[in-house]
Amino acid sequence: MSNMIKIIIPFLVCLPLLLGSCKDYLNIDNYFSEELKLDSIFKEHRYVEAYMWTIPIHFNDEAVIWQNNDTPGPLATDEAFCNFNIGGNQINGMSFVLGETSASYMNALNKWSRMYMAIRKCNTIFNRINEVADMTAEQRRRILANTRFIRAYAYYQILVDMGPPILLGEDVVANNEDLAFYDRGRCTYDEAVEYICSELEDAASGLELKTSLMNFGRPTKGAAYGLVARLRLIHASPLYNGGPAARSVFGRWKRSTDDVQYVSQVPEERRWAVAAAAARRVMDMGLYKLHTAPVTAFSKPLPESITSDPDYYKPWPDGATEIDHFKSYSDMFTGESVIPTNPEFVWGRNSGTVAANTQMAFPLTNAGWGSLAVPQKIIDAYRMFDGRTIYDSPRSDGLYPYSETGFSQAPELFSDYQLLGGTYNMYINREMRFYASIGFTNCWWEFGSVTNTTAGVKQISYLVNGNNGKNSATSDAQINHTATGYVLKKFVHPTDSWFGDNNRRLAKGWPIIRYAEILLSYAEALNNLTTSHTVEVDGVEQTFTRDMEEIRLAFGQVRHRAGLPAPSNTELSNPQTIQSLIEQERMVEFLCENRRYYDVRRWGKYEESESTTMTGMNIEGDENSYYRRVIPNNSRIGQRVVNKRLHLVPLPLDEVRRLPSLDQNPGWQN
Repeated sequence: MSNMIKIIIPFLVCLPLLLGSCKDYLNIDNYFSEELKLDSIFKEHRYVEAYMWTIPIHFNDEAVIWQNNDTPGPLATDEAFCNFNIGGNQINGMSFVLGETSASYMNALNKWSRMYMAIRKCNTIFNRINEVADMTAEQRRRILANTRFIRAYAYYQILVDMGPPILLGEDVVANNEDLAFYDRGRCTYDEAVEYICSELEDAASGLELKTSLMNFGRPTKGAAYGLVARLRLIHASPLYNGGPAARSVFGRWKRSTDDVQYVSQVPEERRWAVAAAAARRVMDMGLYKLHTAPVTAFSKPLPESITSDPDYYKPWPDGATEIDHFKSYSDMFTGESVIPTNPEFVWGRNSGTVAANTQMAFPLTNAGWGSLAVPQKIIDAYRMFDGRTIYDSPRSDGLYPYSETGFSQAPELFSDYQLLGGTYNMYINREMRFYASIGFTNCWWEFGSVTNTTAGVKQISYLVNGNNGKNSATSDAQINHTATGYVLKKFVHPTDSWFGDNNRRLAKGWPIIRYAEILLSYAEALNNLTTSHTVEVDGVEQTFTRDMEEIRLAFGQVRHRAGLPAPSNTELSNPQTIQSLIEQERMVEFLCENRRYYDVRRWGKYEESESTTMTGMNIEGDENSYYRRVIPNNSRIGQRVVNKRLHLVPLPLDEVRRLPSLDQNPGWQN
């Protein structure tokens, strides 16, 4: 009976029991029940496997990046903004960037305890799996591999948002230890990366190459390797790899128990080679490729006279021909492509959250909220149809001009898209990803699932008196409108509707890791090498250098899929130019996929990117004054906080106060 009282409890959640009277907190009946359940679970293989697949309930759907989110997400960056009320503590990204988050007021951003609950359950499996009598060697291998992946992913979640975790190994924390047993310090950032990557490598050896359609979303070998590639790139980046950024943000952050730096202050170029090797391994698996849709009679023809890229007019995948560039990008997000078989999803999941969140951007005339805004900075980052930036216009031959005066004359139809006549010239001749992602004034919305005429106005205007303008907002605080004159349309299918008979939204998936990320990570890692480095990958030595052709091929695939030319030889010859191009490409390619929050931080450019004043069109204006860049008349934009402490989410105050050796993240008050 005494052994049964040694109940396994979540790490750190148990600390009130240790600091107060156990009888005030300990529900003996529940503890006995839990132990008896575990005794039953570890009697049969099928129960253990079922127990293992309940552990991911502690993870949020990765698409939960807007409301009730446990990661700051796009609203905590320069790529999105909303007017939504924070009442109910739902919009945690806005709360974070407005300085309303603290170590004692974290809402859903406090994932610390949930992640350790997942880790504790994983460790329970590791400690008790030998009790299962009816398990075959193959079943054991599969359960251990999936459990190891899940535990590594829990540590990954802590690391990327909250910084270095406390590494428990395979300890299962019981409730009858002395306080000193629980008082453990955090590991360093380097130690965390090495541990998590090592765990993912071990997990990969026992994971399946592919999952069935019914099991889509479960870990695979590619998912493990993809996470390793992402972590290795973060680890190689300036914020975590010495140099000015690491010194500025983490130079004084040392572990209180032994004065060791949490983040290395000594640059190691070899980390870029390790990152390149990790990305290359995913590429060499031969399982993944960029999603494409075949060219049709309705596809927009490629631009003329592209001379900077000798491969541009070759067939895909060597060049940019024979695919529909709008649908190749758009169909991944709208639900048009079959989600579980999409070859670009290195790891993804079905997600009802994606479709539900489209209401945040949908027009008011179709029962939407119309407030999920995209800043002008993002609009300006999209390239012209022929690959030039908006600042490189006009072209000498007069083709594909960029203009901030006047309006288009005739409508243009391509793929599943209607570009109406009378559209402001700023939005004409832009690359396909722009039309696939952005809703702007005079943009056409289909509402195609509606079977009657009550779907609402389809030609949307964000002018002050327009059908979706500020004066049309119905809430008391007039929050249901875009603050910038743009909304996110990336995840909206032409049939989607929120109003009218038979209105429905197509089911959608969420790409946790896309192959485009692997390609751009590979290009970035190679670009940051100044000399050759030999790295051992799966027992084989490989040498990596700044190979311009390799960079061009990887980067070029992403550009070609969008209908744009690959970087030119002149651009490729300059590492600083390529780094800037990669940063711009990731901003556009991964818009609102929860990558930019981490990118600007790892590049050491968070403060620079966030200090740029947010602008948009003049939503207070009519036809004569709307189309000009202004700082929105919105108090929340002016209240956005730029502070070094926002590089990391704080640790929950209760946990820090209970454990003397648990150091808080820099800049956050205990």
